[in-house]
Amino acid sequence: MSNNALSAAMERASKIKLMIFDVDGVLTDGGLRYGAEGELIKTFNVLDGHGIKLLQEYGVQVGIITARNSAIVARRAADLGIQHLKQGVHDKRLAFEQVIESLHLTSEVCGFMGDDVIDLPVMTRVGFAASVPNGHPEVQTRAHYIAQVRGGHGAVREVCDFILRAQNNYEAALAPYLR
Repeated sequence: MSNNALSAAMERASKIKLMIFDVDGVLTDGGLRYGAEGELIKTFNVLDGHGIKLLQEYGVQVGIITARNSAIVARRAADLGIQHLKQGVHDKRLAFEQVIESLHLTSEVCGFMGDDVIDLPVMTRVGFAASVPNGHPEVQTRAHYIAQVRGGHGAVREVCDFILRAQNNYEAALAPYLR
């Protein structure tokens, strides 16, 4: 990423009041694992979870919009205090518009992190769009920031840290751990 592109992404991230994440391929590695009884198993990264908590602590609301329905995702969202959860969504743009309308926000102060073309209707509307290095090429070309680590392996944390830095809150967020 060039210095100009990085500066532009930082400027966009500095305005974010709501950051929304996709699940499969972003909060998880995108693999679908099934247990012996046919239940879907997803693995989440604790680094991502703490990054989400830090964003919330510094005033950025967090949401999830995903095409799949999963009790596991609902549980993870509850564990992290994520109040804006939309599951089983095939029109992510509509779900996004419902969320920002309920919060009285404009799309310019919202961010979205996705990895596949189903995410483009939201990614092309938000002020800050992020993706993962293993995301679909059409998504990557439209992202303002592409994490260096893969989805499910700390990519969300990287983006959370990027937003905290852009909003001059990163050092304050780390301070309690450096005492």
